[in-house]
Formats: sequence, C-alpha cells, structure tokens
Amino acid sequence: MKTQSKLYFYLTISTILLVIIAVWSLNTGVYNFNGVSSYKVLWEVIKGNENVSLSDKYVIWDVRAARIIMAILIGSMLAVSGTGLQGLFKNPLATGDLIGLTSGATLLAAIAIVLGGHFKQYLPEVIQFSLVGIAAFIGAFLSMMLVYRISTSGGKTNVVMMLLTGVAITAIGFSITGFLIYISKDEQLRDLTFWNLGSLAAATWTKNIVLVIVLIISYVILIPKGKALNAMMLGEKDAQHLGINVERLKKQIIIIVALMVGTSVGFSGTIGFVGLIVPYILRLLFKSNYAFILPLSAVCGSILLLTADTFSRSIVQPSELPIGILTALMGGPIFIAILVKFKKSL
Repeated sequence: MKTQSKLYFYLTISTILLVIIAVWSLNTGVYNFNGVSSYKVLWEVIKGNENVSLSDKYVIWDVRAARIIMAILIGSMLAVSGTGLQGLFKNPLATGDLIGLTSGATLLAAIAIVLGGHFKQYLPEVIQFSLVGIAAFIGAFLSMMLVYRISTSGGKTNVVMMLLTGVAITAIGFSITGFLIYISKDEQLRDLTFWNLGSLAAATWTKNIVLVIVLIISYVILIPKGKALNAMMLGEKDAQHLGINVERLKKQIIIIVALMVGTSVGFSGTIGFVGLIVPYILRLLFKSNYAFILPLSAVCGSILLLTADTFSRSIVQPSELPIGILTALMGGPIFIAILVKFKKSL
C-alpha cells in the first residue's frame, strides 16, 4: 500500500470511529426526551420542525450538539499543537501544558476575567466580546517565545532547560492566579475555577464558529509541514540543505501553536496532556513520520477529548466531572512512561 493511500485509510478509519463516538455522546445524558430518540429530536431540529419543544431543542442542539462539536475542535487543535511542538523541539516532552503555554494562557485569561471590568469599556466592542480568548492567545504566545529563547541555543534545544522554563512559567502563573482568586468576587471565582479545572460546559455555536476559523487557518499552514518537520529531525543545517527555510518554519509553528492553545484555553480552560497522549500513541505506530502523525493527530485528538468529555458527563450523573481531571489521569502515566523510556538521553 502506497504511503498516501495508507494515510487516507487510517484517516478514514479514525473518522468513522469519531462519528460512532459522537453518536454515542449525543445519546448520553440524564435529560429525558419523553420516550423519543435523541437522534430523532436532532433531526427534527435540523429540519426546522416547530413542533419540537423549546426544552428539547435547547438540550439537543445548544447543549449536547454544540458541546460535541467543541470537543472535536478543541481536542483536534490541542493534539496538533502538541505534535507541532514536538517536531519543532525534536522531543516528545514538548507539549503546551508541560512547557508552560497552557499556564501562560490561563494566567492572562484569569487577569482578563478578574481585572477586565476596569478597562473593558475602553476597548472596541469586538475585542470586548473575545477579551478572554485574546488574552489567552497573548499569554500562550509570550510563554512560547520565552521557552524557545531560553531553551534554544545554536539551533539546538536543551530539553532540561525547556522543562525547567515550563516549570518556572507554571509556578509564576499559579502564584499570580492564586492571588487573583484571593481578590476575586464570587462570580469571578466560579469562572476561575472553570479555567483551572477545564470544562466544555460553556460550549456555544458562536464559540464553535470562532474555533472553526482558527482551526482552518492553523491547519492550512501547519498540516502540510509534515515533511519539513521530518527533515528537522535530521538537524537544522541538514534541513536547510534540503531547501527548508528553518527560521520561517519555526516562526510559523510558534505563532500557530500559540493561536491554537490560546483559543482552546480561552474557551475551555486548562485541559492538559491531550498534546502528549495522542502524538505518543501515534509515534508508537508510525515512528516519527510527521507526514502521518500531524493529520492523524487532528482526528485522534478529537476522539480522545470527545471520549473523555462523554465519560465526564456520565460518571457522576447528574453532575459532571471536570474534564481536565480525566485527561490528567490519562496523561500522567504516559508522561512517566516517556520519562522512563528517554531517561538515558535526558
């Protein structure tokens, strides 16, 4: 089977699995549609049937369907961002949450939540609406630049410096966020708790439209970079000899990853380890072939987060478990496995 055909085959299988999980997730929940199938209710809503009750329409369309789409979009972007970072740094430990990107995004989102009321009215209306998301992107971008500059010297990345920089950024973010929690009001405190634990409960179709736009822009630029990232594995000088503009590639990946992580954190809070789990599993199957890993991680990240979110809604019904807890429980053992595997090189 040719390489391209193999990729399409695995993408097709992964997409079918994602659709099956989405159908299962749509039918998961405590709400009763008066004996009618949730799928039938969704179909009537799509057809525009006005006989569907407002409560049924709200639950199936504005709650479940919107949440499923958000899980698919955010899971995909988190996985692809982790894969892109690992290709840039040439190391499987380089993910947004481990090197401080998520913490930086969460910190500036927290500042926007608690202090935004003091200056929000002076900003344009468009920025007011998406202030938290913009702040999260800026936080992720600044963290990314700081990590890259401190840990990279002479075209080589020091893994220990990269991780220690991430630890420092996370510590600073945690302390300032703790102070913001201390001075916040009750409503702000609930929002900050949401960011720290991670949740898709605030999913809306407006947010999904923004996520789709960010995803399309990011993937048009990043997904075709698989072969370039494969060349980067040989070293930056060898990649340059193969005709790759290394500096341009680095800048593109840094900006795109910051955009994806910042937007995801802005809408869902801190959901860790998705960018670690998915590339690790795919690397076991396809080695370090980023021409395979990048597009497949886009689908497999959706599968992972949608599955975790469905379980988070069903484990402790009628309440829900914060999704960040589940992804951390899954990602922790894999992180330890990676450390054990690479302890000699580290």
